[in-house]
Amino acid sequence: MTVWDRPEPPRPVPLDRERIVAAAVALADEGGLEAVSLRKVAARLHAGPMRLYRYISTKEELFDLMVDEVHAEILPEERPGDWREALRLHAHRTRRAALRHEWLADLLGGRPSLGPNALAVTEAALSALDGLADLDTVLRAVETVNAYCTGAIRREVAGLRAERATGLSKRDWQRAAGPHVTRMLATGRFPALARAVHDGTEVDAETSFAVGLDWVLDAVAARLARPEV
Repeated sequence: MTVWDRPEPPRPVPLDRERIVAAAVALADEGGLEAVSLRKVAARLHAGPMRLYRYISTKEELFDLMVDEVHAEILPEERPGDWREALRLHAHRTRRAALRHEWLADLLGGRPSLGPNALAVTEAALSALDGLADLDTVLRAVETVNAYCTGAIRREVAGLRAERATGLSKRDWQRAAGPHVTRMLATGRFPALARAVHDGTEVDAETSFAVGLDWVLDAVAARLARPEV
């Protein structure tokens, strides 16, 4: 039985899952997933840890509930009429949610989220493509967009964490690493990389995400145009 199928203790009681999950999300926003435990959540709520076990059996269940809570922020308020805009909106809302709650990046891409909000997000993505191709093509298209989002978000969040851990901004790190990179490129062993470093255009994370997403959606559009291939 999943945590969503298990009924809460009868009221009136001073706790409920909504308050527990809100406290857990706040702790994770402040200190990451390592800051979350049933004991710490109980302390935040001024309750004994054993009382939380009436609502949640394990920390993994708590994480499941936290992920579903954030999916409420991803779910679009209105469904766009165009499939491409629907998947683009889904991707950007997922990225923004992960930047507000960086710990989400650590939990994306694992087991499917089965909470009501996560299921509604998946329903919105699948229904945007409904009728445009056979079911397997639709499933692979949504999986492809989700895989791109997960990888791009994890990379961006990892960069933000590295900046905080080292105290160096991306520009500071580039300056510090510059002499080493210059020496390596001067060997002539990395001509393609040298061209990228010297002649490539650097863009910010949001632009990089948007451009990459458009390329993925272009590929999905091509596949939808010839689903038999």
